[in-house]
Amino acid sequence: MESGGGVSGRPMVVAIDGPSGSGKSTISRRVAAELGLAYLDTGAMYRAATWWCRRREVDLTDPAAVAVAVRAMPLQMVTDPAAPRVVCDGVDITDEIRGADITAAVSVVATNLDVRAELARRQRAEIAAETHPGEGRSEGRGIIAEGRDITTVVAPDATVRLLLIADERARLARRARELHGADDDATLEATRDLVVRRDADDSTVSAFMTAADGVVTVDSSLLTLEETVAAVLDVVRAAV
Repeated sequence: MESGGGVSGRPMVVAIDGPSGSGKSTISRRVAAELGLAYLDTGAMYRAATWWCRRREVDLTDPAAVAVAVRAMPLQMVTDPAAPRVVCDGVDITDEIRGADITAAVSVVATNLDVRAELARRQRAEIAAETHPGEGRSEGRGIIAEGRDITTVVAPDATVRLLLIADERARLARRARELHGADDDATLEATRDLVVRRDADDSTVSAFMTAADGVVTVDSSLLTLEETVAAVLDVVRAAV
């Protein structure tokens, strides 16, 4: 772990975007742990919002009602990269929000522009809390935030902005192994709708398939986990 404020002695904000299956959650956690930074999974916030609306029996097809509910959502993000947790209304929902029912419904909530505005506000607050000396889980060293529009909307002034990509087959294989423990052709096809549809839905409100100006692209298609971590660390250290 680096000492002081990340690798530069100053608070560091690293913004990482990417499509489903690009490895951004695993890579972000590994890099955050290596650099002594906090870790924020913004995608989990949309899953939490979906869970909360379900708990409150809010009709997900009613955008205004969903937005009202999300603005009132009592959400706590535990930003420890070794053990990130999501707590909503006092309930630890970290595992529950990864279930198939939330996965199938989350795009409806994530494409609600009012919800995105509210969660972006909360994400900026989480980021800001980690950049004050001695404060936050990182004690002011900084944070890695990952998601869909972190480099462009939530933290366009981040110290490092990075787009993590991989080709479709690599992304499908990773998600299939994660969900089903296998990556044979049948399992890849069973996973295709989950990955491709989610990306297609989210791309209607967020540009995360191509890098914006000033955003560095890392293609992990042919890289191992360790090689991708090393590549991202190289980008961060070069930037600061």
